[in-house]
Amino acid sequence: MMLAGSRAEGAFLLRSLLDPPWSLRIEDHAPVTVLILVRGTAVVASDTGQTENLEAGDIALLRGPDPYTVADNLSTPIHVLIDEAQNCAAVDGSPLEDMSVLGVRTWGNSTSGQTVMLTGTYRLDSYVSGQILDSLTPVAVVRRSMETTPITTLLEQQIAADGPGQEVLLDRLLDLVLISAVRTWFAANPDRSPRWIKAYEDPIIGHALRLIHNRPEHPWTVAALAQEAGCSRAAFARRFTGLMGIGPVGYLTEWRLSVAADLLADPARTVSSIAREVGYSSPFALTTAFTRHHGVSPKAFRQTRRPPQWAETAANSRVQ
Repeated sequence: MMLAGSRAEGAFLLRSLLDPPWSLRIEDHAPVTVLILVRGTAVVASDTGQTENLEAGDIALLRGPDPYTVADNLSTPIHVLIDEAQNCAAVDGSPLEDMSVLGVRTWGNSTSGQTVMLTGTYRLDSYVSGQILDSLTPVAVVRRSMETTPITTLLEQQIAADGPGQEVLLDRLLDLVLISAVRTWFAANPDRSPRWIKAYEDPIIGHALRLIHNRPEHPWTVAALAQEAGCSRAAFARRFTGLMGIGPVGYLTEWRLSVAADLLADPARTVSSIAREVGYSSPFALTTAFTRHHGVSPKAFRQTRRPPQWAETAANSRVQ
């Protein structure tokens, strides 16, 4: 699954208990935010101009870095500003008097909350999954459904718990919510779905795509992929290009270089080791192909993939 690149690692997770009137202005520039409305109603307004009303059980996926406002009503004046470090303050910079920590990862202006909202903020973007998430609208809303409700319910139950391994558990639950919500949204909006989603359903090309995605290090050729898919080379190439809009070799190259871009975020990996992981015979061969495709060398690209300041601060500023 191409969304595997979006893995929460020390994600910022928060449960908000709110009584109206309330209005939060979020300027954290996070790559991806998952907002789940557990109880009540709310409205989300992105600075891109898109506004969506939310009801209990709805999920909103917010694609950064655009700021947004979430409130009980758009007519409510903004009261709280949340910055890049996930710090909360009054709009005028003064301390908040009516908002307080209410428990582990819990915050708000009420111990019960007419509105209950879960927020999960991803610290780092993924080059691979970013290409998928870019197909979403700035505020992609998934209405309450049988597919997403069990996962969001489990996240709600676990978000205020604490103990060994709890952060890892919450990270994986957030991943499940994101993947489930993205799949549901694309199913409801097929005109915005990336080509590979439909291609995955094809018995021939879908099998080939899984081989490419799961084993980018393998020395794939068009003939080898066609043989694995049980199809002639010529028929396979035509079918692949028709569904994907790009030939098998071109797509394989794009996939390998996209995976390489994500692997560069790990400082423990060398260009040499990454070259082996994505099917290049040498670091020089990878560097040449990478620079041609991305416009910068792997070394220069790696500098851009370092965690932003907000991510490092957020990792150490969870509401406890």
